[in-house]
Amino acid sequence: QVQLVESGGGLVQAGGSLRLSCAASGITFNNYAMTWFRQAPGKEREFVAAISWSGASTYYADSVKGRFTISRDNAKNTVYLQMNSLKPEDTAVYYCAAASTSYYRPGRTDFPSWGQGTQVTVSS
Repeated sequence: QVQLVESGGGLVQAGGSLRLSCAASGITFNNYAMTWFRQAPGKEREFVAAISWSGASTYYADSVKGRFTISRDNAKNTVYLQMNSLKPEDTAVYYCAAASTSYYRPGRTDFPSWGQGTQVTVSS
């Protein structure tokens, strides 16, 4: 079965950086777009970033554009989220999800597989 395991979360001061990783197994990784979502306490889960199967296309939420970078290494079945200039409002549990398609289409892509999440806390 599909397994997605996130790592790299932690506590960081505002302005700092973290790099999240998501290792995938049980899936033909380079067939699917990969995404990162996050959920803050008391809020709905929100889209953060997506990357196409080859890595050639990326998409970002406006709130993280210019600060976060999504990338993937298909040889390692791993997707990354480099987070720079972190703000307290970035505090959330971050989840990676595998799309059902090779490309991410906003509002038109399903995400059948999810990781367990990793906590990111940004102190002010």
